[in-house]
Amino acid sequence: MEEPGGNLYQEALGNGLGAEGLRIGNAPVLDGAEAQLDDFVGDHPDYNEEEEERKYFRRKRLGVIKNVLAASLGGMLTYGVYLGLLQMQLILHYDETYREVKYSNMGLPDIDSKMLMGINVTPIAALLYTPVLIRFFGTKWMLFLAVGIYALFVSTNYWERYYTLVPSAVAIGTAIVPLWASMGNYITRMAQKYYEYMNYKEEHVQEQRRAPRGAYNAYVIAFQAIFYGCFNLSFVCAQMPMLFFLNDYLYGLNHTLFGVHHCGTASKGILTGFNTTVLHSLPRSKNLIIVESVLMGVAFLAMLMVLILCGSAYRPTEEIDLRSIGWGNVFQLPFKHMRDYRLRHLFPFFIYSGFEVLFVCTGFSLCYGVCSIGLENLAFLIIAYGLSAAACSILALSMLRLPRQTTLLAGATVHAILLIALFCWEPWPRNLKEAPMLYLVAALWGLGSALNKTGLSILLGMLYEDKERQDFIFTIYHWWQALAIFVVYLWAGLPMKGKLSIMLLTLLAAVFSYMWMERKVAQHIPHRLPKIPKPRHKVRGYRYLEADNSDETSSEKEDSSDGSDGEAEEDGPNGQQALHQRRNKYAYEHALGEEEGDNQG
Repeated sequence: MEEPGGNLYQEALGNGLGAEGLRIGNAPVLDGAEAQLDDFVGDHPDYNEEEEERKYFRRKRLGVIKNVLAASLGGMLTYGVYLGLLQMQLILHYDETYREVKYSNMGLPDIDSKMLMGINVTPIAALLYTPVLIRFFGTKWMLFLAVGIYALFVSTNYWERYYTLVPSAVAIGTAIVPLWASMGNYITRMAQKYYEYMNYKEEHVQEQRRAPRGAYNAYVIAFQAIFYGCFNLSFVCAQMPMLFFLNDYLYGLNHTLFGVHHCGTASKGILTGFNTTVLHSLPRSKNLIIVESVLMGVAFLAMLMVLILCGSAYRPTEEIDLRSIGWGNVFQLPFKHMRDYRLRHLFPFFIYSGFEVLFVCTGFSLCYGVCSIGLENLAFLIIAYGLSAAACSILALSMLRLPRQTTLLAGATVHAILLIALFCWEPWPRNLKEAPMLYLVAALWGLGSALNKTGLSILLGMLYEDKERQDFIFTIYHWWQALAIFVVYLWAGLPMKGKLSIMLLTLLAAVFSYMWMERKVAQHIPHRLPKIPKPRHKVRGYRYLEADNSDETSSEKEDSSDGSDGEAEEDGPNGQQALHQRRNKYAYEHALGEEEGDNQG
């Protein structure tokens, strides 16, 4: 007799389910809810794990390229705004009529001299605080903070007073070395991350061990070439305020150069006899505010690019480990790295790198360029230098096929020839016929500068591949460069022949020292690197008590394995397994205790 509900067995068979909802034939049977859950969380029939993994790492590689472009363009905009504003400010403040009408007896020349002193003198102390700041804030946030300080300098020009301009100039001087050290570290780290995302199937990448020697070189070369190709355009951007605004107010060369009698190698100081009145009419305050507002907007855009588009250089746990070695060690390690003979032999090149970039912007541009073809053509001279440097930075890619010495030696050869030519050249004042030769020299100097700057950064990325050392190495590089810029600031009153002689001797010493270093490296003479202390974590959380610490470097693993080999031999595999179980048990109990404490709190 049938039940009121009908024949359940027949209904179940009609719905495709066996008796008891368990099995039909040899296949397992699922009820409706379980079938839906299996369709939702089970493997998709079209899912290809290898293809999805490939797409994931392709997105990661595109993210790295985005980071490099954002950092490069952010640096270009920041320095373009800074150099352009500083140039416009110094020209306006130089004009005697502008000073008397706008600011009366405020003493703008004295303010400008103290401002330049703050920019050039403050970096002398940068070696003491730069590594600490980079480790404390992190590479990306140090980069963002430094760009923000440059934007602060732009904002102080709305109200030009001693108590606004001089402190902001000191802040700029404080941020110069941290900005460049974090930028060099950031670009190098992006090259290493790109290698990891490109070779994600390699065993040493999956286990986060040190890559084979030279594995990163191709990516370091490419990324540094991209960075300097973008950054050197900052010299072009810096001339936009002068081209579109200030040139409309400048006197011609016959007025400004009336009292100038010697140019080039026969000159002494900076443009002796240059007219103190360079503006035929004063720009309105409203127009100045508009120009400064545009520059402020560009500086703010650079800040946003670094903040939003630039990803972190390290994983969060790596950042923790980098700053957990102790602040005393962070302070000492830059000095200890100077004991490495490879770095010591590069000091003369670091110094010359600072000499040449400031010389082309001051000594050559003013004593050769402005002295001969007038202040109104200064912008075109700097643009020729910037475009040449940006285009020739791509020549650093030749290091992918040629020996690494090629780039630095080629740049040094170009500059040596130009220095000798400048030593013998005395262009006539107020002579526009000298313009083609001046533009050619500026373009060739840009070629040498591009090979010099790009080659040095690539060389440091090749020699020092450990991610724990790169911020120290780039700090040392840019600190020596800042010292050289300070020396150029001091020698402003020297005769041109004296300046050229110092630069030529420094360049020859740099080439000789570099070739000596390469010879030592080729002979496999051991270099001396300080040991990076192991991280000392204050919180004994379970994350750092596990047997497999995913964040320890390969050098730390080697050290720990050397110290634990004897114990492993004595205890045997059972002892190791028991130790691992005790650690996991303690970690679990510790985490459980923290959770109970949080619940009670």
